[in-house]
Amino acid sequence: MTKEELIAKMAASAGITKVAAGTALEAFTGAVTTSLKKGQRVSLVNFGTFTISKRKARMGRNPRTGESDRKSTRLNSSHRT
Repeated sequence: MTKEELIAKMAASAGITKVAAGTALEAFTGAVTTSLKKGQRVSLVNFGTFTISKRKARMGRNPRTGESDRKSTRLNSSHRT
């Protein structure tokens, strides 16, 4: 399902315009993003949990040249149902 299809589905089931549904979806994704940036979990009953986790630094390899390089520590978001 694309973002446009989701907005259309939300608008139809809630009886609102697509513009209002798009605004609601943007507000939802913005709130989840803000919470994850603060390091907080977002848990929605019957939907799932959004979390942030750290990926360790590691050695990577350029597949074209075969050259090794170091990948730094990163934050990774995930969703579990």
